[in-house]
Amino acid sequence: MNVLLLGPQGSGKGTQAKRIEADYGIPHIATGDMLRAVMEHGTELGKRVRPIVESGQLVPDELMIDLIRDRLGEVDAEGGFVLDGFPRTLPQADALDGMLAEIVRTLSIVFEFQLADDVCRERMHRRAELEGRTDDTPEVIERRLSLYHEQTEPLVAHYRVAGNLVGIHADRAVDEVFAEVQEALDQVAARTA
Repeated sequence: MNVLLLGPQGSGKGTQAKRIEADYGIPHIATGDMLRAVMEHGTELGKRVRPIVESGQLVPDELMIDLIRDRLGEVDAEGGFVLDGFPRTLPQADALDGMLAEIVRTLSIVFEFQLADDVCRERMHRRAELEGRTDDTPEVIERRLSLYHEQTEPLVAHYRVAGNLVGIHADRAVDEVFAEVQEALDQVAARTA
């Protein structure tokens, strides 16, 4: 089962991805974690992205696609994956669709975690306090929400057309949200069995 998570920062994507990973035995592929890992391990790709990341620039789409392609080729991803953090723009979605077609895989389901901006702000402020995250300042939070609405939200229509988009009401307790996620995943599993 190949799963993609969309939603604004603070909507619970990472939390739900970890639950899906644990319950369904498919790896949570968070692109930020992947970038840190390839740099840490000094891979060829890591050497290419390190100067970009360290200079604060965005890693080009082609390199992100290469990174994801490499990760999907690993043994633990043979049975599926949960992709979180990419794509963030329509060109990235097109690139991802193309790469998946090349490796003969498709997205089984795309979850859109729906959460009002004020709740996202509140959650990110709380996360900043609890985890001591210096990158969750009010200005950065506003910029992230604005970028989500401008660049990532159009992906909802892109995946709705593909027919595999499922909206998730993310303003509830973690277990309630996961119950809705599980129900949708179980329906996908039943259709593909």
